[in-house]
Amino acid sequence: MNEVKILSNFTRVIRIRKNSSPFLRFTVSPSYQLSVKMIKNYLSLIKFSHTIFAMPFAILGFFMGVFQFKNSFTDLNANGLDKVFTYSKEHPTVFLFIILSMIFARSAAMAFNRYLDREFDALNPRTAIREIPKGIISPSSALRFTILNSILFMGSAFMLNNTCFFLSPIALFVILGYSYTKRFTSLCHLVLGIGLSLAPTGAFIAVTRTIDPAVAMLSLAVIGWVSGFDIIYALQDENFDSSQGLWSIPAAFGRKKALLFSRILHLTTALFIIGAGFQFHFGILYAIGTVIYIGLLIYQQSIVKHDDLSKVNIAFMTANGIASIIFALFAIADLLMFK
Repeated sequence: MNEVKILSNFTRVIRIRKNSSPFLRFTVSPSYQLSVKMIKNYLSLIKFSHTIFAMPFAILGFFMGVFQFKNSFTDLNANGLDKVFTYSKEHPTVFLFIILSMIFARSAAMAFNRYLDREFDALNPRTAIREIPKGIISPSSALRFTILNSILFMGSAFMLNNTCFFLSPIALFVILGYSYTKRFTSLCHLVLGIGLSLAPTGAFIAVTRTIDPAVAMLSLAVIGWVSGFDIIYALQDENFDSSQGLWSIPAAFGRKKALLFSRILHLTTALFIIGAGFQFHFGILYAIGTVIYIGLLIYQQSIVKHDDLSKVNIAFMTANGIASIIFALFAIADLLMFK
């Protein structure tokens, strides 16, 4: 057996072995495996997959901003794709720093939430498996991770424009402050909704430095949407929250009324989504996306019962993830094809 060793500056990274097989076998060094495991642990800490909720709305906000940004377009009859290409050539980094801002802001918020709630998480059987209670990530490491991502978020906002930079501390105050709200108000779900609602508004401001009524409606829709599904998710911890003196709609009013509040919030979401479509003069594709989106809201409300929480995770993750992606895709396609 012949061995070819590839050495990095610091450690042996990969060993390639040749044998009778036509394929190469790669043996990864322990230091490399440790690095990959650490990255996976931090991605799990912040539930990186949940980025799927707000990110599509941020991307939609970017595209709406591009179509509202008139100074870059000399040909008013240019089609949607031409407008996007023209803007991207003149402002090649805006989209990138919007994405980075979203990632850094959400990472800071989630890490801080895990840091602040670590003692409660350790007592709750549902959350005791999280990284800090299990000792996988230390509280101090989570706090440093929060600070690092907060700095990176403000740096990304600075790279967008002065307006975004000056507003970034306010955004941090909202998304980090949410973690405290469960200690004194049942309206904590609304604060979470406000935090995620900054996605379309922030992206629009990154492009235009202004706000538009249609984007404001989208942000209001996000508040109702996120608050509604967060109430559904909180149903799982109704008894635990009550026993620990934590505040939530389910703990304060019980499951039946909590589900009613959630449905009212999702109704307001539907109304604001429809209103945003009319305000921004969207077309048929936006309407189709809206119908699918509202249908998925109805679906998640239909599968969760006050006496049966077995499908909460389907309602929380699957339905909402699909809803946000599909809606954003149809809305963006509408802009590109008909604006």
